[in-house]
Amino acid sequence: MTATPIVALQKPKDISLGEIEAELSKIWLSQNSGKASPVATRAATFSMAIYEPEEFQQLLGALGFYDGPIDSIHGPKTKAAVKQAQKAYGLRETGLVNPETLALLRDKFAQQSSDFSGTVDTEVSNLNMRGFSISDAIASQNPCRIITLFPELGEDRGVTAQVSAYCPIQKSSNTSLVCCEYITLRGTKEALERVSETVSSLMIPDLPKFVWWKATPNPEQPLFGHLAETSNCIVMDSCYFSDPAAEFLKMQELIESQTYVADLNWHRLSAWQELTAATFDPPERRAALVEVDRMTIDYQKGNTAQALMFLGWLASRLDWKPVSYSEEAGDYDIIHIKLMGSQGRAIEAELAGIPTADWGEIPGDMVGLLLASTNTDADCCAILCSETIGCMRMEAGGTAQKCRTEQVTPLSNQKAESLMSQQLERWGRDMLYEESLAVTAQILKLRN
Repeated sequence: MTATPIVALQKPKDISLGEIEAELSKIWLSQNSGKASPVATRAATFSMAIYEPEEFQQLLGALGFYDGPIDSIHGPKTKAAVKQAQKAYGLRETGLVNPETLALLRDKFAQQSSDFSGTVDTEVSNLNMRGFSISDAIASQNPCRIITLFPELGEDRGVTAQVSAYCPIQKSSNTSLVCCEYITLRGTKEALERVSETVSSLMIPDLPKFVWWKATPNPEQPLFGHLAETSNCIVMDSCYFSDPAAEFLKMQELIESQTYVADLNWHRLSAWQELTAATFDPPERRAALVEVDRMTIDYQKGNTAQALMFLGWLASRLDWKPVSYSEEAGDYDIIHIKLMGSQGRAIEAELAGIPTADWGEIPGDMVGLLLASTNTDADCCAILCSETIGCMRMEAGGTAQKCRTEQVTPLSNQKAESLMSQQLERWGRDMLYEESLAVTAQILKLRN
């Protein structure tokens, strides 16, 4: 697969905050002034602010484990660096940045900073300056404006700005270019908080405004709150939440306050949802669906987000009401959830984190699903298996001969950049997601 050719109208240029709009106007005037130059189309579809907090990539780099870009992509290079750090510091090698790993990285960085204050500050500065580039999956389809907020480690020296313009698509007529404007703002978290109104003013009026918040939702953070209020949609990815249960409750509060929220991880469940629905398409099985009262969801250990959302989706469709929530200690981090069906039928659901030798690129991917009934005469048993991992645990339960078994083929590309590109095409409110998250929140409020 080849990358989309990119025409650079302006390489990244350092300027002051007040010069941003003037500098961008100069770029377009100079590009379109010559008759021989193709006409460049400025941002005309949407504006998007991207909050790039990837502190752990910066910490890994400063501690000598990582030399890749600070780009929020949890690819092979990032996972390898996390594993190296975990091995070096005596932690379980998962390749995932859990709270224990992040806390230790912070401690080691603080210790190193106190021992070598001048050297580390230079290393962190160089690390931060590796920059940011938006995926072709997003930029190549639309003339847009991308505003990247890049929190840095180290001393607060205010906010620095860079502007640039790139044209990922050159039309076959060779007479026009479809271009994107890039504005990158760098500073400590505290410094970026001070320019939140400036960020909002850089979003183009009368165009859809998106915020891609690559962190956990934080309504208490002034920058998050300001961007959520001034955008049409704030987008997150729950597969990287360290505590999905707590973060889902925050997302539900945002929705209840009329903030439009989208979760890229929700879209990764579409293949499971579609195949579950198709399994009960035959009339006789559809009638038996009310007999389902046992449910097991297996997911890759480390993140419960997909399992919780899937249960919320199914419960919202079948009008199951949450009754209780309990957790069981052990290798599988089992969660027991009891619900009540519309006909007074008690439903028991089990969520189990499955340890796998090879952690996937998406933390917490669903592995298997079992729907069954205590009524042995009911034709409602179904096993859905991940095409890549399978459901050995499901089939080991002795129900395989009675159940309809299907393999789930995952989306061809589950990376955040591709899902974000799709999200930009359907930026209206997703009522199915909101109804499902509401039930998920009801379940999580039963904890403790």
